[in-house]
Amino acid sequence: MRVRLSLVLSAVLVFSIVGVVPSAAHPEGEDLQSDRHYPSEEARAHELANVVAANANEESNAPRGFAPCIRGMAADTFPCDGVDMMSHLTLGDLGVTFVSDIWGWTDPGTGADYAIVGGRQATVFVDISDPKRPDVVGLLPAHTNVAIGGLWKDIKVYDNHAFIVSESVGHGMQVFDLRQLRGVTRDPVTFEETAHYAGVSRTHNLNINTDTGYAYLVSGETCSRGLHMVDVSNPTEPAFAGCFTEHGNIHDTQCVIYEGPDTVYQGREICFNSAPQVTVFGPGGVYNTLSIVDVTDKERPQAIANVEYAQSGISHQGWLTPDQGYFLHGDEYDETFYGINTRTRIWDVRDLDDPRVIGAFDSETAATDHNIYTAGDRAYASNYSAGLRIYDTSDVANGELSEVGFFDVYPEHDNPAFRGTWSNYPWYEQGVVAVSSQDRGLFVLKPKGRVGH
Repeated sequence: MRVRLSLVLSAVLVFSIVGVVPSAAHPEGEDLQSDRHYPSEEARAHELANVVAANANEESNAPRGFAPCIRGMAADTFPCDGVDMMSHLTLGDLGVTFVSDIWGWTDPGTGADYAIVGGRQATVFVDISDPKRPDVVGLLPAHTNVAIGGLWKDIKVYDNHAFIVSESVGHGMQVFDLRQLRGVTRDPVTFEETAHYAGVSRTHNLNINTDTGYAYLVSGETCSRGLHMVDVSNPTEPAFAGCFTEHGNIHDTQCVIYEGPDTVYQGREICFNSAPQVTVFGPGGVYNTLSIVDVTDKERPQAIANVEYAQSGISHQGWLTPDQGYFLHGDEYDETFYGINTRTRIWDVRDLDDPRVIGAFDSETAATDHNIYTAGDRAYASNYSAGLRIYDTSDVANGELSEVGFFDVYPEHDNPAFRGTWSNYPWYEQGVVAVSSQDRGLFVLKPKGRVGH
């Protein structure tokens, strides 16, 4: 049923030849291939190569099926608290040698739930309607897959189509009609992309405002690495809509029709951006901000705020609370630069012209934080080597978060390293969370009792 690719050795050779991977953030106006001045990037490349090399070990001994969390462990392998493992697919099961981003889709016609997994060689579609029996439906090969930048993908969904970007040169943005997954029940299918947007060569990340039908590509080669706006209201005919360049490099963004408490901006389309500008890679060498922009008029976007914060490393990613009053924000290098534990900053954004940090939650681990999303009164954080961490956000207005559960997909350690989980998708109605692991593939997890939202 599942595809297996034996590309581990070749992947290691690629890393050893290249010796560097593109950084999480790049200086304004500098070519992406000239990242040698980042001293930590070669170390990161070697670390990622080691992850790939370790895959042969995890293929043979990783738990595969349902494993409830009992007395702090699942299958005697994964530390946990209040979160069960419904199933696990390894990299070999998925047919790739490295996994990065993940998103989800529920088929409105059939009700089937899918995990969309960004792999090194392809994007993989997995039916998780029965979370204990996931089924690899098919793969969409990368549009391009060059050595530099081809390692990771980023994925979002709009109008039953997946939109996929990569830092691989010439990749652009792939568009795939997810309705093609219907009825595929036997061997995985190798699909072809439905459409392609070539208005960018490569880009690090994207967000889609599903209320307006606009995609926001960030940290790419256009728009001064800021917001590259694309009209995807007709998914098979994506069209360039505008740029926002004033705040320089934007690493990640969330764009919404604003319905929060600031009456001045209600009804406007607002982007909340994690924006790092690198001068020297290290403490004090990065201008890190939360950037807020009004993009209602794509031809004339207006800056609202661009605010620095203390002990910054690389302003990485964040997500609004459902009431749009607070923004939970992660910094990818503050743990490494300052020796602090995993920190999630809480921004009060009830006044968009004057956002401010009102608190920070420091985890019990020192793992590097990566992506965080909110659903109800819970936040779901993928903290690399510390795994999926679940926070109670009910007291966020007082600058407080508390951890109520976790599942560690990388039990070897909880150090600040680029191993373990990349991201998660927590919005399935059945209550599961799909979690991507760079070195171990796909986990389908289910919080229980007080942990769930």
